[in-house]
Amino acid sequence: MAYFVLPGKGKRVYRLAIARRIVDGTARRDRSPAGLARRRTRVLRRAMRPSRRLQIGLGPWLRAVPARLPDPALTGALARLSPHVRAAYVLRHVEGLPRYAVRDQLIELGVRDPWPVIAAADAVEVPAARRPERFDPALMRPVRNRSVLPLATAAVLTTVLVGALVMTETDGSLAGGSRPARGRALQVVSADPGAWSRGGRTLDAWPARGDLAADHAFTRRAADAWAAVTGGRRARGGAAQLVYAGRAAGVPVAILRNGDRLARYTPGRSLDVVTAGGDPSAPIALGGGRYLLAPWDRRAETLTGKAVDVRDGVTAPALARTPCGRGPVLRLKGPDGRRTVGDLGGPRAAVLTYHSPAYRPPVTEPAAPTALGPKGLALWERLSCLTGPVPGPVTEAMAWEFWSGDLPHGGAAAGWVCTRLTSPAGATTRATLIGARDAKSAEDGSVRAAAVQYPTGACDDRRPVSGTWWQAPTGRWYYLAAAARGLTPRAEGPFRTSGTDDRLFVATPADPASRPGAAVSLTAR
Repeated sequence: MAYFVLPGKGKRVYRLAIARRIVDGTARRDRSPAGLARRRTRVLRRAMRPSRRLQIGLGPWLRAVPARLPDPALTGALARLSPHVRAAYVLRHVEGLPRYAVRDQLIELGVRDPWPVIAAADAVEVPAARRPERFDPALMRPVRNRSVLPLATAAVLTTVLVGALVMTETDGSLAGGSRPARGRALQVVSADPGAWSRGGRTLDAWPARGDLAADHAFTRRAADAWAAVTGGRRARGGAAQLVYAGRAAGVPVAILRNGDRLARYTPGRSLDVVTAGGDPSAPIALGGGRYLLAPWDRRAETLTGKAVDVRDGVTAPALARTPCGRGPVLRLKGPDGRRTVGDLGGPRAAVLTYHSPAYRPPVTEPAAPTALGPKGLALWERLSCLTGPVPGPVTEAMAWEFWSGDLPHGGAAAGWVCTRLTSPAGATTRATLIGARDAKSAEDGSVRAAAVQYPTGACDDRRPVSGTWWQAPTGRWYYLAAAARGLTPRAEGPFRTSGTDDRLFVATPADPASRPGAAVSLTAR
């Protein structure tokens, strides 16, 4: 497990030696299920972000490496994944753990929203290995490691000498002076509490909030942790803006910002540095359903209109009502009116918008987002669990239900949706046919309604049109296509008959008993 989760760099022999050293370093006498679970967490945490110290004195583990090394096919594919997705893949598809167990393990590793990580791991396609990846324990040689007492004694003596030199160079002060390490430290800065009311509404104007904002020792540790991970000189201006330092669900948390990056610091856990996005009003997720609001947001409400308690800019817990834990969470009232924000798995909540089938794109700039109505809420609660991983945080999410009606040949009511997810990396569009169909229960033969979603490719969010092969309840195949109001879908393909009714194109293939494999050309006029 440690071997596959390690970053895919360097030679396999070193990778295997480091993996075994990690496992040896977590050995405990506690063989109970709880003890083994704690050991697995330690192994995964060290393998996801291995310390460079593991490469020092690696000789005993290199000498114990077996002659036969694992096939590189899987490790090469996993190397392109983020550490958390790599760990989820190994837990699911190498260790064979169920999804709920993988979810619990990812939460132990500090993943705030594990379901998108699991979905990304399940979507990974890896080439087949030329030979089995598992190792036979009989082939693993024992590690003959020398005593560490001489090395430890030398390290202690070196530390004493270096400490004496530091005290001499800094006139006896360990905290100040001209210590070289200070040159790479990040300076912690904060905005004036009233800056947002006097100037523009930007991220630079967010004041530092939270009951630990005045705890300089805590915020200093957070900045030092960020500098240790990224290097203080990489930060713009060598400073980090403190936007929050407090206890979220009883756990101390610090949120620092520099440019378009956010760092989340929790003592005893790994530091998370993510892209913040450019939306100055997007709430920041603190964990446990709590959000840090922009200082100019005046009110927060539940999706049913009830006021949400907000203290020092932090909301009471507000969770999505969906099975996957993603979706609309809050209605906010700010200077530009009301808007609905949702949790789509990123570090900040995204503004959600909805357009009905009667919507027509404006000729000029679109109006500011407004709060979702009942139809928009219902659609986004359904779509949120269908949206796949997006590169970077989602700052805005639009869903346009450009067609709705009854599907032909016994099909139920359905809607065709064009979704646009905007992130700093750009916009991603997807079209989805959402509806219901009749399905027979295998136990009693009764008929029940089963929800169905057909991903139908990308879409133009200004002139949406999409099509797909669809199987009717009768078992026969048809090609369906629909377009937004004012457009007519047109398709060319292996059709025997075709026709359009109320912007829904329906075509019958030459052999309706099987799904055709020929390509279809789709346009709209």
